[in-house]
Amino acid sequence: MLASAFLFFVPLSLLAMVGPFFIRMLTSAVNGVGGNVGRLTAVSTLGSFVGTVLIGYLLIPFFPNSRTMYFTAILLMLVSGGHYFVWEHKSRNKPAVVMGALAGLLLGFAGIRRDSAGHSSEFVERFRANSNFGLLQVVDNESGTRRFYLNDFLTQNIYDPGAKKSVTLFTYMLHDLARAYTRQIDGALCIGLGMGVAPTQLAREGVQVDVVEINPAVVPVAKKYFDCEPERFRVVIGDGRNFVNRTTNRYDTILLDAFLGDSSPSHLMTREAFDSMRRLLRPGGTLVINSFVGFRAGRDFFGASLEKTLKAVFKSVRVHAADPDETGNVFFVASDRADLNIVAQPDFAQVHPACRDLARITFDDQTEANPQHGIVLTDDYNPVEFYDAANREAIRRGLVMRMRSL
Repeated sequence: MLASAFLFFVPLSLLAMVGPFFIRMLTSAVNGVGGNVGRLTAVSTLGSFVGTVLIGYLLIPFFPNSRTMYFTAILLMLVSGGHYFVWEHKSRNKPAVVMGALAGLLLGFAGIRRDSAGHSSEFVERFRANSNFGLLQVVDNESGTRRFYLNDFLTQNIYDPGAKKSVTLFTYMLHDLARAYTRQIDGALCIGLGMGVAPTQLAREGVQVDVVEINPAVVPVAKKYFDCEPERFRVVIGDGRNFVNRTTNRYDTILLDAFLGDSSPSHLMTREAFDSMRRLLRPGGTLVINSFVGFRAGRDFFGASLEKTLKAVFKSVRVHAADPDETGNVFFVASDRADLNIVAQPDFAQVHPACRDLARITFDDQTEANPQHGIVLTDDYNPVEFYDAANREAIRRGLVMRMRSL
């Protein structure tokens, strides 16, 4: 709250002064105040509409955020400078204004140079593009042994191009837990594509796979840079919650791996959402969730609430985590089977050596949250963003610090 006050108080206060200031400038008689207010309000509303359309359909999809900010800053300087030199031509402070403008330009140029110089030569950027859901990047390390998939500078996955394997734990656990707890998988639903590792692997095994991905820009990136094979499965572009509410398909397993940056969309983690997913499962089917939570007392609200919510919908819930006290990848498996036991062991030889030992530990270690530390999350009351803010801030800070050199 304090940071928001420092960030927004001055610009919003100045913005609030613009309307009355313009009215004062345009009004020469009291009987014209109403008309001036109406016209300014209409122009302001029209400008807000046009600006929103431009941002949503032009600037975000086609221009880097940095260029948009530079363009906006230059435009504001031109508007304010134009007003000063056109309407305030009698002012004697023009030299000071010019010097101030030049100082601002030099300061901005220095910032741009510093930002450009901060990129490490140890990494090679293969792809960069804005999307409707943030900046997407694909970055290789200098040796070409690791390929990073970033969303708004936050690492979403890491890939070994030589071995054609992911080096992150969750890509294996989603597939292996589904196989371990589900007796037979003929059909699978993946909510969230990412690099496409899990759906591609299932499809290669002969499973009929549907994938729901909200960001259309992700699919070609996954295919070109991460050996995803979208032609092997059906891809639906849209929101996962909307899909599970309207589809009539049935599945043996559902893999929920939807992340926006550093957190899961909360509308996919409610009792109503899980009810919809349970409806799509065939008898004995499983729901496997990749989440980023922890169970340390005082910071376990999300983890405890997620387990409690799943238990309010499904008969059985299992939780796998390598280190429950630390915030990290935690995997939930839910089913209407009362005897939810492991029916098949994973082949850890297929796991990349970089995370093979961690995969074994995570698979073997089951845990439980303290139910008193959580609530049943619903569409009506889901305060996860508030109670989990400290964890998400720490996650984001850690991801940013690790990728700071990019």
